[in-house]
Amino acid sequence: MPSDVSPTARALRALELIQTQPGIGADRLAARLGVTDRAARRYVAILREAGIPVTSAPGPAGGYRLGRGVRLPPLVFTQAEALSLVMAVLDGHHAAADPEDPVGRALAVLLQSLPEAVSAQASAVRRAAAAAPDRGAARPDPSTTVALVQACADRRRTVVGYRTEAGTDLEVEVDPWSVLVRHGRWYLLCRLTATEAVRTYRVDRVTSVRALDDAAVPPPDADPVTLLEENLAAGWEYATEVLISAPHAALTRRVPRVLGRLEAAGDATTRLVGTTSNPRWYAEQLAALPVDFRVVGGAQLVASTRDVGRRLLAAADGL
Repeated sequence: MPSDVSPTARALRALELIQTQPGIGADRLAARLGVTDRAARRYVAILREAGIPVTSAPGPAGGYRLGRGVRLPPLVFTQAEALSLVMAVLDGHHAAADPEDPVGRALAVLLQSLPEAVSAQASAVRRAAAAAPDRGAARPDPSTTVALVQACADRRRTVVGYRTEAGTDLEVEVDPWSVLVRHGRWYLLCRLTATEAVRTYRVDRVTSVRALDDAAVPPPDADPVTLLEENLAAGWEYATEVLISAPHAALTRRVPRVLGRLEAAGDATTRLVGTTSNPRWYAEQLAALPVDFRVVGGAQLVASTRDVGRRLLAAADGL
């Protein structure tokens, strides 16, 4: 630590080190504080005088530890730490975004105890979280998520590196609006600066984030969740159009929104219109539908659907 750091700051740092590294010795504590062994022991004495039970024992298994009944000072997290904690809780507890749930209430108390600059974006992500995360979903890198959240908070135009599901590497300049978690996936909602089209990108596929100096102002009164839902299947390389033999009302909960937009095409038929970067994956999702369908648009999807069909027929040969 710098030589001009106050004794109080060093004592609090000593408390943090003892808390996070139980058994730390006086020599290692001194090295981390940038002081002599004698000074390190003096900071431990300051903590004890303040009523914090710091125990010590000699030998390799000894060192300093916090005793029972310790009262900790106010929590201090960086924005990255706070957001990573929120992400972990949302992944592991389905109702963590619910303020009536005990875990949800505990998470709210934790966020309220943090400085506004640190807690604001973590709180926004928590509010927009889906109720039932997919345990099998890919988890984004927290540092990437933090960079995107910061770009949204600062309202700065950003260059995003992205790898599509088909493995194509892109670099796009966007106005980042919001980072949300829906349907077990983390998404960046943004607008392409070149075309002004609204787009959604999966955060776990973002390979780089570079904020620019230009301002990026989101539309006034826009609902990020609604915009996300409307654009999950927009803007990918290959267009898709499918006619499904079922009424529109019967499909709203059966067809994943990432496949596209559903439109009524008659009393018993629904049109599914979207785009995809991976026609093979798209065809496999269609094959899982419990109703008949017919691909009427998208040469790549037609070819992939035939290929998936041949594979399924081959699996049934000889039965």
